[in-house]
Amino acid sequence: MTITDTHRNMAVLVLLLFSVGAFFSPADSQEAYNTLPETYRKGVDLALEKLSSHTGIQHHFLFFRSITKSHIEPGFDVTYVYHHFYLKATKCEKGTTDSSACQFRNDRPLIDCAVCYKTFGGQIEQDPKPYVHCVHKPSLTEEMKTSRVEHCNTMGYSSGAPTLLASTQSR
Repeated sequence: MTITDTHRNMAVLVLLLFSVGAFFSPADSQEAYNTLPETYRKGVDLALEKLSSHTGIQHHFLFFRSITKSHIEPGFDVTYVYHHFYLKATKCEKGTTDSSACQFRNDRPLIDCAVCYKTFGGQIEQDPKPYVHCVHKPSLTEEMKTSRVEHCNTMGYSSGAPTLLASTQSR
């Protein structure tokens, strides 16, 4: 085997790997979302709904990954949830109902979201009003980060619950 044959074989192998990766990547785009506990998925859905309602958004977005997750269960089937995560644009158009074939785009900034809400019996309560704050990641400031945490902690305190970020956290 010559050096040229070796290079050709390596090129074919690399091409094959990329082809297999492209084949499986649509499923991977939903895998992170599907592994989230239901309580956290509801908050992601809330953020996606709010994001899709903006007229300037042209692409379909999907959950990309969690940054911080925390919750408190003060009792009586009540849970306070805080979730900081990223959404990522896909190659699908806004309004796509079946996301299974949507592949992530790498030419758009991530959307940085923080949500906090109260659930009762596994359903998001409307009082206190769920908090959803999403912004393109490059635009997120330290002041915004602080404001998010303060707002969510206030939500917990107003109901007599301990601070959300001092509770059960997972990354």
